[in-house]
Amino acid sequence: MRALIAVLPGDGVGPEVTAQAVRVLRELGERRGHEFRFREGLIGGVAIDQQGDPLPAETRALVSEADAVLLGAVGGPRWSDPSALVRPEQGLLALRGLLGVFANLRPVHVHPALAESAPLKTELLANVDILFVRELTGGLYFGAKTHERDSAGRSVSASDLCVYTALEVERVVRVAATIARGRRRHVLSVDKSNVLATSRLWREVTSRVMRDEFPDVTLEHALVDSFAMQLLQAPARYDVVVTENLFGDILTDEAAVLAGSIGVLPSASIGEQPLTGHRRGLYEPIHGSAPDISGRGIANPAGTILSAALLLRHSFGLEHEAAAIECAVSDAISAGWRTADCVAAGAASCSTAQFGDAVLARITET
Repeated sequence: MRALIAVLPGDGVGPEVTAQAVRVLRELGERRGHEFRFREGLIGGVAIDQQGDPLPAETRALVSEADAVLLGAVGGPRWSDPSALVRPEQGLLALRGLLGVFANLRPVHVHPALAESAPLKTELLANVDILFVRELTGGLYFGAKTHERDSAGRSVSASDLCVYTALEVERVVRVAATIARGRRRHVLSVDKSNVLATSRLWREVTSRVMRDEFPDVTLEHALVDSFAMQLLQAPARYDVVVTENLFGDILTDEAAVLAGSIGVLPSASIGEQPLTGHRRGLYEPIHGSAPDISGRGIANPAGTILSAALLLRHSFGLEHEAAAIECAVSDAISAGWRTADCVAAGAASCSTAQFGDAVLARITET
């Protein structure tokens, strides 16, 4: 197949980790007879520095032309002034809107070799395989905002409006339930319906969609505070977890401790499945820009490489190629290749590029 992949390295360690994912995609494409073309664009803080816009017109044009988008990370302390009118994160939100993605898929699988890196007892981590489906374009992040200051410029009050429509809930629940049909046929919906009106809407709509369209999939509801505790007490119990934007953002970062490091976790942001052609999506690791280690060559590229596997699976339908990348990453970890975030205190670690080399070596064996 032929495809154009937009690569947006972004800020901090973004360029370092995306470079390794592109290496893997390029090698796999050549070995499997696919023509993957890569073009880079600016996003986030580096785009603000160079063009004054976190998602410049050139990047928008590239994204509109591309079949899929691979993203590094955005943001960092140098652009974190809360009074700034232009912020790196605005570029990410605009990118999601441009692509029309509304469901963020975040798989959490615990590699046995990394279980000891997690702060939980290892027996709790056996057979953990959770897929979080986070609604991505509604809720507090996209609602109307106010911020009032007094004559001295001090903050007095602020507000964020949380809004959800039945349509927004329906479409993300359908994504979660469809995926659950290919797994253990269990969906847990997380809300705060004992307090929030939007959560009561969420629970009502979710129950209806699951009852009418997915009677073969078991549905369970949980309050977000209770689930946050249960996630660490019995993580192997869960299969597919669907929730709203803010809750999903927080819970998936919490779930990163199960995997031993946030650096090994990928994500895919997808929209509606077209009748023909590629399903365009946005693929990125769930970690941030990690400015404290930027430029040192020690960032973990596993999450980005695994995001490239999700890109092949969800945008291009290349299941065997996606599995080949996932197996290569797993085998590299099993063979002892670890970046600094995944090793025990005092143990030897490898560089970002060395981990990429280890994965590439296993790709060439497939």
